[in-house]
Amino acid sequence: MSVVAEHAGVSTLIGTPKDVQARLGRSHADHVLVLTFDHIKPTAFEALAENVTNVASLMFGALLERHDRESLERLVEVLVPRRPPSPRLLKEAAMLVQARKAVLESGDWLTAAEVAQLAGLSTRNPSAQPNKWKKQGLIFAISHNGVDYFPGYGLDREAGFRPLKAMAKVIDAFAGHKDGWGMAYWFRSDNSFLGGKRPQDLLATAPERVIEAALDDVSEVAHG
Repeated sequence: MSVVAEHAGVSTLIGTPKDVQARLGRSHADHVLVLTFDHIKPTAFEALAENVTNVASLMFGALLERHDRESLERLVEVLVPRRPPSPRLLKEAAMLVQARKAVLESGDWLTAAEVAQLAGLSTRNPSAQPNKWKKQGLIFAISHNGVDYFPGYGLDREAGFRPLKAMAKVIDAFAGHKDGWGMAYWFRSDNSFLGGKRPQDLLATAPERVIEAALDDVSEVAHG
């Protein structure tokens, strides 16, 4: 843990929650703003910490100086990327946009309320059970504009639209390898291990084959 920057009236701390908590215990600050991050790469975290530090310091200074022109110009410089994104990054971003758009437009996704309605769950808090299933690793979800969407192909129509048992094993296989979006791409992509068929189309009828395909995918990644 370290102090990224110290300015008159402003200091920024980074590190593990335990390290920062220990430092805050000795702080005499009147107010504290805390940002937490899960699953962020060290390099990305360091860059983000640097930018947040600069933004906080400059915003504080700008407020003290009543947003004079110089402070505003300095703030803009911090917020604008130091250099234009590379063509490779722009290409990757465009591909990601297209991939997510294809997933969302596939019509395979349901909100927690829609899942609850299909499954005949309580309408008082319709998102409770689907979210519980997600936490238990029985089904996954993708997040878009702050809303979780669950895969309809992951629900068993014959069992009252509860999660298919095979889904939990696939999620377990991809633990630490694919997030919700990663699994969404995998399920809707043609799979050579499955003879060119999509995993989502075989999950209900040939669950063991889909599980084996997931394990094979992880094995290939592990062995480069």
